[in-house]
Amino acid sequence: MAETKNTKNYFEELNSVDVNKKVEKKNGLSYLSWAYAWGELKKKFPEANYTIYENQMGWFYFTDGKTAWVKTGVTVNGIEHIEYLPIMNNRNQSIPVGNITSFDVNKAIQRSLTKAVARHGLGLYIYAGEDLPETTSEQTPAPAPAPAKRTPARQQKPNPENAPSEQQDQGLIESLEEQYSMPTMPLPLGFINHEGPTWRDTLRETINKYQLDGAAIINACGLNKNSTELDYFNAYNYAQSLLLERPND
Repeated sequence: MAETKNTKNYFEELNSVDVNKKVEKKNGLSYLSWAYAWGELKKKFPEANYTIYENQMGWFYFTDGKTAWVKTGVTVNGIEHIEYLPIMNNRNQSIPVGNITSFDVNKAIQRSLTKAVARHGLGLYIYAGEDLPETTSEQTPAPAPAPAKRTPARQQKPNPENAPSEQQDQGLIESLEEQYSMPTMPLPLGFINHEGPTWRDTLRETINKYQLDGAAIINACGLNKNSTELDYFNAYNYAQSLLLERPND
C-alpha cells in the first residue's frame, strides 16, 4: 500500500513536538527513549516504517575489523532517512569488535533508530543542543522544563526460596517450545559476535530473568516454527517495551 502523504510540511509538524519531559541525561549527553520516539511518530504517521540493514553475511552490524557500527533507516511520507551509529559502551566509546555482544548491537540499533526518527524532525533539537522545539508565530515560547529524571530501579536481590531451579527453568522453556512450536534455531553464520547467543536465546533469557508472560509475548508477536531471527529480534524489543512500562520499585 502506498504511503499517504500529508500536504502539510511533516518535518515542521514533528519538529514542533516538545519532547523535553521524555529526555534523559547520561554521561553529559541527552537521550530520547526509542519507544517514546517511535510511538509519537506512529501516532502522527501510522504508515511510517523502519529498516535495519544487514551486511553481505546477514549480520545486523558492519565492521572494519576493529570496531563496528549499525545502519538503520526510517521512512515517513515516502522519504527515508539513514542513520549510522557506532556500537559503543556506556562511556560512549567504540567497543572492539571481538567484545561486541547481542545486547550491545540491540542498544546501538535502538539509538540509531531514534536518531533516524529525529532526522524527520521529532526531537531533532536535542542533538543540536537547543532547549525548546521550534514554535509557530502564533505560539508563545514557554520556559524549558528541566529534563525528567528517572530513578534507577533498585536491583532486587534474588530470593533463593523463590528462584526457579535450573530444572524448572528448562521445563518452562520446553513447555513453551512444545505449545508454541518455538524451533531450535542454529546460529546463523556470523549473526552475532562469534559464539554469542541468537535473538531467540536472548528473548528466552529476558522472559525468564524478568518473569514475563512468555506465552503472551509469543502470541502478541506471532512467533511460530517458521519465525526468523528478525522475528525474534522484534519480539525481544516488544519484551523490552513491557519492561519500560513496569513501575520502578
